[in-house]
Amino acid sequence: MSDHIKSVWEKDVPQVRFDALTENKSTEVLIIGGGIAGILCTYKLKSAGVDCMLVEAAEICGGITKNTTAKITLQHGLIYDKMIRRFGENKTRLYAEAQKKACKEYARLCENIDCDYETKDSYVYSLNDRKKIAKEVTALNCIGVKSEFSDAKELPIKIAGAVRVKDQAQFHPLEFLYTIAKGLPIYEHTKVVELMPHKAKTNHGEITYKKLIIATHFPMLNKHGLYPLKLYQHRSYVIALTGAQNVNEMYVDECDTGLSFRSYGDLLLLGGGGHRTGKQGGCWQELEDFARKYYKNAEIVAKWATQDCMTLDDVPYIGQYSKSMPDVFVATGFNKWGMTNAMVAADILYDLVRGKSNPYTAVFDPSRTVLRPQLALNAFESTIGLLTPTAPRCPHLGCALKYNKAEHTWDCPCHGSRFREDGELIDNPATDDHKSISN
Repeated sequence: MSDHIKSVWEKDVPQVRFDALTENKSTEVLIIGGGIAGILCTYKLKSAGVDCMLVEAAEICGGITKNTTAKITLQHGLIYDKMIRRFGENKTRLYAEAQKKACKEYARLCENIDCDYETKDSYVYSLNDRKKIAKEVTALNCIGVKSEFSDAKELPIKIAGAVRVKDQAQFHPLEFLYTIAKGLPIYEHTKVVELMPHKAKTNHGEITYKKLIIATHFPMLNKHGLYPLKLYQHRSYVIALTGAQNVNEMYVDECDTGLSFRSYGDLLLLGGGGHRTGKQGGCWQELEDFARKYYKNAEIVAKWATQDCMTLDDVPYIGQYSKSMPDVFVATGFNKWGMTNAMVAADILYDLVRGKSNPYTAVFDPSRTVLRPQLALNAFESTIGLLTPTAPRCPHLGCALKYNKAEHTWDCPCHGSRFREDGELIDNPATDDHKSISN
């Protein structure tokens, strides 16, 4: 993948670096994974005086976190009407409450951090289904979230309607995370190569721990918790435009393959082109075509892509990794809404690793039922991937890799691992480079 494909966040902020582990260590709580979820967990635990440390195989914020569009909102597509029908009002209200609490925590922390934090209204729109929007407005108001129907007139496209929730926010994620990471017990370039009960072997020594949090985007232990069946990954693309008509608020299409809009300074960040990892999709081409049609004088100054873990029921898996592992915890499956869900994870796991109860544990419990329609689709994709008689194969669980022409990578349609053309690992759940890829 070309080096010029970098997010706007990476381009204008100096990185904060940490040393690698140099000796054996012991800690109360070990956190694996230096993305937003791992950093927030470490920050919250350290601030409360809990003995903890974070290890990251490469560099913090070097994976999915740097490629977000960084919207801080409890609006996660049109999920609340569906959730009420699926889980009932009480659980849905708790989900919304957890997100609301996360938004407030960002507002509090960002008061003292220069990270372009701005209060914005959030809109989820539909191109053709006015009824769907009306139902979501009713659902949100029903669980105590003030929302209203809107025509979202500042968008360049005609829509059927949008759900508007006021006073949400956007920010610069790396300025925020690099600031709160300073002074935390973080070790970079420290890769966990083997996990045993209460001991982690790394490429630079061993760490003994009492509790473990796995915040590695896609969970790394395949034998427990059924995560390869409970998750799939979805790619989406972003271009940053100068000279385009800007938007004052934040917008996202309710459809997985639709567009999102937000401003960053004088740039318009246009997102979309999404598809299941390893499948065909619109990619940047779709965004570039849209920009040519609607923003004729605009210029693309940056482009990047991201990848999200998607769950069976639109709710992340945050809590005990599996019933057989009482001292191991996980945060994954943020369903494209990593900003608030990472903060929710920090809140829940902060309590759970200290043996305390948390009001939101049951909602996000990773051991909840897997009997959802998406399960059958995930199992089907895995079966097809395993039976496809082509090389190269993914070293994770052996599925056939597919070549991604837009990004010049080899992607796994089963679980979302990705590799450069020379075999270098880009995205997990695979943990090592591919030895035999040749284009």
